[in-house]
Amino acid sequence: MTDSATVPAMMGHSHALSGVVGWMAVVPLVQGTEFLGLSFHLGPGEIIAGSLVCAGAALLPDVDHKSATVTKTYGKATEILSDILSWAFGGHRMGTHSFFFAVLMGVVVQALALWSELAVQIFVFLLIGIALQGLGFGMDKNRTASGIINALGTAAITLTLYSVGVNYTWLGLAVAFGIVLHFFGDMITKMGVPIFWPFWKKRFGQGQGFATNGPVEQKVVTPLLTIGVIIGSIYLFDWPNILPDH
Repeated sequence: MTDSATVPAMMGHSHALSGVVGWMAVVPLVQGTEFLGLSFHLGPGEIIAGSLVCAGAALLPDVDHKSATVTKTYGKATEILSDILSWAFGGHRMGTHSFFFAVLMGVVVQALALWSELAVQIFVFLLIGIALQGLGFGMDKNRTASGIINALGTAAITLTLYSVGVNYTWLGLAVAFGIVLHFFGDMITKMGVPIFWPFWKKRFGQGQGFATNGPVEQKVVTPLLTIGVIIGSIYLFDWPNILPDH
């Protein structure tokens, strides 16, 4: 998030980092398995793509707030989307912070993955752009330059992943997983989330946890997540340990 004074949630970079760490953590667990008819044989391309997809997805729930990183990423397009989703899901920190939203987005994205390769590449491009913005790639004081840097970086990464033939059959699950990571991250701050909305609007974690962008997040959470990314990269890119058996 960008407006910590009014929205006591984890900051955007923390959510994005949690998405990267989360994906890296589950790769060894799902490698070579079958789930819902999907086969998880994840090579280097899938690891990188999944990390960025999860990082972008981990920012999606805050699209219901006008000052969120995800809302500002694509200008008027995401600002209008923010207004629509905020209205449809009951305002900030309501429906978009629920299992319902996670499952809905996962199903929609998985349907796209099965329907159209072009739709997949567009959605991956959008998520990578959101991820890079959340991770801090760009210049806060110059939004035009930041947007150009983000677009060029996103295009380069998306095209590279496409050129190496990344398999995105897992895309919907990665998006749903990233969203779940987001609202569990918010549950450790002072404002709870209604994870069972719309069936039960009780907020879990409310009144507990640390302050947004405070000492705990700056000096403990973010450094630990960064260390997690480094350790995960070292382990996962030790090829004999992660590449599928042939």
